Amino acid sequence: MRLTFAAALVACAVASPGTAAPRPTQRATQAPPPAPASVEQPAPTGDQPISARQIQQLFDAFIVLQAQEKLQLSDAQYGSFVTRLKALQETRRTHQQAHQKILNDLRKLTNPQTGSNDEAAITERLKALHDEDEAAATDVRKAYAGVDETLDLRQQARFRIFEDNMEQQKLELLMRARQNARAQRGNAKK
Repeated sequence: MRLTFAAALVACAVASPGTAAPRPTQRATQAPPPAPASVEQPAPTGDQPISARQIQQLFDAFIVLQAQEKLQLSDAQYGSFVTRLKALQETRRTHQQAHQKILNDLRKLTNPQTGSNDEAAITERLKALHDEDEAAATDVRKAYAGVDETLDLRQQARFRIFEDNMEQQKLELLMRARQNARAQRGNAKK
């Protein structure tokens, strides 16, 4: 049975904060594996909007749950894989945030209405962007190597395909969320 993203979101949303569902194959006598992703705040209910951070945490938890099935991880692989996958996710997120901050700085500096003509500041931010992108590539490559150490060759290939599929699902979810938000705004105006 294929677990849909919506079902995973519901499952994660109703779980207590900071807890994770056990693996389906986990025996009661085994110590629980590391939590796939901690949800620091309770999932919103009713009319409370869900934050981008909460969506990302839920999606990260969903990825961990799906990876176990799609990659057919053994019990011996699971704990190490989850730890290293979370490190890869955090590495990407940290560098993406740094990249976006530098782009925002450049946006402000080059704004035709309010920006400055400070070429030294623009040059410095461009160099910082270049350095950040190089550091991100190196760090992500190292994080992938860590994940790959826990997988056999076939699982490594399936992991790359799995990640691409998850990214597609994430984009589809974001598109649907935007469409729903527009529809709700339209209904509210009536």
